[in-house]
Amino acid sequence: MFFILITACGVIGSQSNLSGFSNNPGVLDAISFKHFIDTFQPNDKESIINAIPNNDAWDWMSENIPLFDCPDKEMEEIYYFRWWTYRKHIKKTPDGFIITEFLPTVSWATKYNAINCAAGHHFREGRWIHNQKYLDDYALFWFRVPGVEHHYSFWAANSMYERYLVTGDSQISTDLLGDLVKYYQKWGKERQLEDGLFWQADCLEGMEFSIGGIGCRPTINSYMYGDALAISKIARMAGREDLVKEYYNKSEQLKKLVEERLWDPQAQFFKTLRHKETEPRNEGSSYNANYPTPCKPGELADVRELCGYVPWYFNLPEKNKGYEVAWAQLTDTTGFLAPYGLTTAEQRHPKFRNEVIGCSWDGPVWPYATSQTLVAMANVINYYPQKVIGKKEYFEALKTYTRSQHITQEDGRVVPWIDESLIPSSGVWGTRKVLLKTEPDPVQKERGKDYNHSTYCDLIISGLVGLQPRADNIIEVNPLIPDGKWDYFCLDNVLYHSRIITILYDKTGKRYGKGKGFRIFADGHQIAGSKSLKRLEGKLP
Repeated sequence: MFFILITACGVIGSQSNLSGFSNNPGVLDAISFKHFIDTFQPNDKESIINAIPNNDAWDWMSENIPLFDCPDKEMEEIYYFRWWTYRKHIKKTPDGFIITEFLPTVSWATKYNAINCAAGHHFREGRWIHNQKYLDDYALFWFRVPGVEHHYSFWAANSMYERYLVTGDSQISTDLLGDLVKYYQKWGKERQLEDGLFWQADCLEGMEFSIGGIGCRPTINSYMYGDALAISKIARMAGREDLVKEYYNKSEQLKKLVEERLWDPQAQFFKTLRHKETEPRNEGSSYNANYPTPCKPGELADVRELCGYVPWYFNLPEKNKGYEVAWAQLTDTTGFLAPYGLTTAEQRHPKFRNEVIGCSWDGPVWPYATSQTLVAMANVINYYPQKVIGKKEYFEALKTYTRSQHITQEDGRVVPWIDESLIPSSGVWGTRKVLLKTEPDPVQKERGKDYNHSTYCDLIISGLVGLQPRADNIIEVNPLIPDGKWDYFCLDNVLYHSRIITILYDKTGKRYGKGKGFRIFADGHQIAGSKSLKRLEGKLP
């Protein structure tokens, strides 16, 4: 049987702050996972301390995070490691809590060392934390605090809406509706062309030294599509029917433009479109400095790049039109598949680069892009009729991502690590390798340590285990674990719509003592069940 354990635990949202696991009738014992933190701390040089120091890490984690148990102990370890590192980036400022990207101060950040480039990842990962005060403050920071600059593309409204789907609390999203509209309009004035497409420089999407470079990129156009659709949905919750129609129409226009203008039917991939109107605006782009123009204005770039999967992050491509053929490149060793992850440019391209020259997106593996791609991949498997990729491919990609998050120390020990970018063939952290050789400042040499520029825990929760956040009172779960791969797993203490949810599978019934298979409980009452790992729905009481 397939069971999800759901128990009421009081009010969440802006004031949520639970006091640990002791009062939560879950399945897993939190103390069983403390040994991970006990091994992380001795390997860590805590030179920069924000709101929650290492000495308080376990107490914070025991009060705030979902628990995860599975047969793959490497995956389990990295799950707790990524919560441990996320915690380091929660920073208390005079304007409330924010989430940082780098621990050391960097010159290109805005107030308090904040950078909006990875803010979409911060919200997606952080939406599972019990105390949502951190993200409430962080949302207000980006849209209400004077002097905050938005240097990079950022799927802002979509992040607010996806967070609401987990918390069930629409207040912060509806309160920020006017700000989200202004933010969208700002990008429209600065980056939207007369034909309706948006353009952006690669470096202003955190993707510098890319082969595709400046132009109408799949990224910003997908972000703006996702934001327009999210604004429409938030407007409906706020009773602003005028905005509902306006922004839904904007999203539909962008969908059509992306499909018609950015899809290359020969390469069967979404690409960057060079545009004559962007030619005078090349300032700030790394593109021209590194590569001769690969195509003329009005032509698509001659390269497939991993960011071509971003449209599926927002479920933009229309179903049953054949776009999913693009995913064949993900398992092709001349495409994006490399020993230590997914390359940011196809390996068959003559300008593909295996080594790292700095912040280079012309081949090296970036966890930022891997996170986006795995979310997009899960969406394709969950919602698109196709036979190109499935659970096996998702599981293997996640396993490789997990394996890549390590470093070999001078004494030969291999320990968990998250940094900026990797060399695809060796798994060496490439940007770090460059900085250690070229950066004179000892603090900046280590700037990539614990880099908060991607997600992992959300990929376990909403991808692998398959908890699909929804606005209604239906819990939907579709595990992406291949049949027969695991005999057990459990995701426990998930705060969702003001309840604690446990999702478990136990082949023999002996691991968790709740019987065989999958089980669902709501306040101790079974609400659904299945003998096999398949899509399952249960109704919240």
